[in-house]
Amino acid sequence: LVRSAKLHDYDFPTDLLAIARAGSGVNNIPLDRCSEKGIVVFSTPGANANAVKELVICGLMLASRDIIGGAAWAKNLEKTEEADVAKQVEKGKSKFAGCEVAGKKLGVIGLGAIGALVANAANDLHMEVIGYDNYLTIDSAWRLSRKIEKATSLDEIFEKCDYITVHVPSTPETRGMF
Repeated sequence: LVRSAKLHDYDFPTDLLAIARAGSGVNNIPLDRCSEKGIVVFSTPGANANAVKELVICGLMLASRDIIGGAAWAKNLEKTEEADVAKQVEKGKSKFAGCEVAGKKLGVIGLGAIGALVANAANDLHMEVIGYDNYLTIDSAWRLSRKIEKATSLDEIFEKCDYITVHVPSTPETRGMF
């Protein structure tokens, strides 16, 4: 059972029967060599999809509000008895106002297990969501809110969206897509 271990240069024991990847991709596993040796390789797509969705939404909030900058600023406020922290906060808080995500457009490239969850969560935050996926499966389509708009090209995502999130596997076809 592996997560991110790079196995391309690894010498497999002769009695190894299977490799399970805790995650969706298997690009860290030499599939050709495993096939030659009769080693079964499988992954667990979607197993961590909710956790990743939460981190993507967290990143969206962090980026739109400069929360990290604001926290660093607040941490460095003058902390002397004479200092009037309330005045310091009132004077400096506008630097970190940011913008609301409601009404903004989010482009979701890749609408598999993670992308669909992100698209639906953004929709629940009252964002306009535009999705793009050349290989959208029927199961993935069923998971999407009907409010998710379908893009016909990546260019459409780039032209229309305020924020973009990418959820595609690393394959020869996807490398260099931007």
